[in-house]
Amino acid sequence: MLQDHILFIDGEAIVIDKPAGLPVDPPRDGSISLENHLSRLTFGFKRWPTPVHRLDRDTSGCLLLARNPKAHARFQQAFEAGQVTKRYLAVIDGIPDAPSGTIDLPLIKVSSAERGWRMTGSPTGKAARTRWRMLAHKDGRAFIAFYPETGRTHQIRVHAAEGLGFPITGDPVYGVANGRKMMLHAAQLTVPRPGKPDIHAEAPTPDAFRALGFAGGQPQDEPGYDAD
Repeated sequence: MLQDHILFIDGEAIVIDKPAGLPVDPPRDGSISLENHLSRLTFGFKRWPTPVHRLDRDTSGCLLLARNPKAHARFQQAFEAGQVTKRYLAVIDGIPDAPSGTIDLPLIKVSSAERGWRMTGSPTGKAARTRWRMLAHKDGRAFIAFYPETGRTHQIRVHAAEGLGFPITGDPVYGVANGRKMMLHAAQLTVPRPGKPDIHAEAPTPDAFRALGFAGGQPQDEPGYDAD
């Protein structure tokens, strides 16, 4: 029940901790999506809230919903202007040589009959930039905090696979699933609002991360690191 996944709520916005496996947009096969839950997220309002951005089906964590059209437009403008701060946590199938860095890799959409569509790095693609920091490593995998400065489709997934050289654990498109869940989690979201307190939410680290020996990933685990 998504009513139990509320991280932030006021008269303009709701932030939910979206479960992995729940698509934001209705799938073509008609299976359950976020849309099927919106009528139960009104909390006294007549309007259904609407998602301002997207998370991949298998990505869990902070998802912003607007409670009216004017708020939706303002929040979208904040995303487009690069004013929104996001922090993602991921486990990748390898250990980078450096403790932190920046991936500046433009992305372009490609498709083929055999593999369908996917994103890949290309000099002719749209600008995409992600900062990252390694929080821990264990058993040949690394626990990474990603700070995307742009919001391209599959940005973190491609930047991990092609920029760091190691795909996200369980990624069925850019890595190898091997029956695992994709280990990508939208851990924090902050949206500035002129004249009002920021929208700020943090989603707890999922149990799947803990099962691999990784937990935490909050700012206090990253002393001296400025994600801005």
